[in-house]
Amino acid sequence: MKKALANTRVSVKLRKSEYREEWYLYVEAYPVFQADKPTPQRVREYLSRTITTPIWDKSRNARTDKDGKTTYKLKRDLNGIIQCKSQLDQESCIYADKVRSLRQKEYDNASLYSETDAEQAEQLERSRCNFIDYFDHVQRLRHAHSSDSIIINWKRVHELLKIFAKGDTILFSQIDLKLIESFRMFLLNAPQGGGKKGVISQNTASTYFSIFKAALKQAFIDGYLTVDIGAKIKGIQGQESRREYLTIEELNRLAQTPCDPLLKRAALFSALTGLRHCDIQKLKWSEIEVFNGGYRLNFTQQKTKGVEYMPISEQAFQLCGERKDGEQLVFGGLPDPSWINRPIKKWVAEAGITKHITYHCFRHSYATLQLAGGTDIYTVSKMLGHTNVRTTQVYAKVVDAKKEEATKTIKLDLPYY
Repeated sequence: MKKALANTRVSVKLRKSEYREEWYLYVEAYPVFQADKPTPQRVREYLSRTITTPIWDKSRNARTDKDGKTTYKLKRDLNGIIQCKSQLDQESCIYADKVRSLRQKEYDNASLYSETDAEQAEQLERSRCNFIDYFDHVQRLRHAHSSDSIIINWKRVHELLKIFAKGDTILFSQIDLKLIESFRMFLLNAPQGGGKKGVISQNTASTYFSIFKAALKQAFIDGYLTVDIGAKIKGIQGQESRREYLTIEELNRLAQTPCDPLLKRAALFSALTGLRHCDIQKLKWSEIEVFNGGYRLNFTQQKTKGVEYMPISEQAFQLCGERKDGEQLVFGGLPDPSWINRPIKKWVAEAGITKHITYHCFRHSYATLQLAGGTDIYTVSKMLGHTNVRTTQVYAKVVDAKKEEATKTIKLDLPYY
């Protein structure tokens, strides 16, 4: 099938001044097809040049008005350039013809461009964009309502990209396997942020590199990269970390040890429900409801944005305190994560517990004690709000009692040896 051409023609024309015996030079293009116009347009471009000595071709009539006055066409040479008596005017007409030639090539090239050519031109333009700016745009646009921890991690990777680039620019055209591998190695020895000394842990580097690869994946989806290059390189292997938890006996000791009442209630509530600090901090009374003779939470997780329906025990409900209006916070005034571990450390020490316990360890304790008590891993995974049961499996490794029970599951009638 033949491609339809616009056949736009560009020519040099004159417009007579209303006040002086001079003419303005301009180039006119017709027909010009524009996306927002239903009909072809006539486009004029004035050149800021005037002439006073054009030569008229008396052998070629242009038009005759009602008074019988005849006007003539301009005299042009074999190349179509308007002829003038004055050398200065002639130079202006030559200039105008060069502009005409340039515009004619632009229209002709636009008409001859295929869709593939246009896409290649657009891809070339995208390849000149700055990946670091794009990374920041993705963070602001796609993670504006994500949890604080996700936003902080994206912002830190953005900072590390600038440190790695020794500036603010990494062009998409520069992104190849060598650059990705170089950034991977950089992260393994990347400095900590927030004024902290030393380098980040391997697990943190693993998280940061996963974020970097997620941005590359999005860039491929958005057309800034022609191949999913991030999928061609392995991530940073995370190291298995010890999940510290409290036993029932230790939790009871903490319950009997004096501490700030709000902090104590919130921590023990986490141990009885498995809720994260961010979910407890924002929990409202309207999200606690009576259900089937007991109580349950009906809330949206801050981290995953998933809607959860979680039954809670009578003891967990008692820790909430006296019921208040629906929109009031259950644990109003609970310190932020950056401050809450200081009083936690003091409380744990006064209870005679030597483990390194943070607020998040109460969530670990819930998971570990549930598995040790015989609750199946899929139920525990749902209660914790995990989107993948593999996340929950790390807790199963610390349940030695379950492993010991597993060794007794298979029994054979063996002869005595």
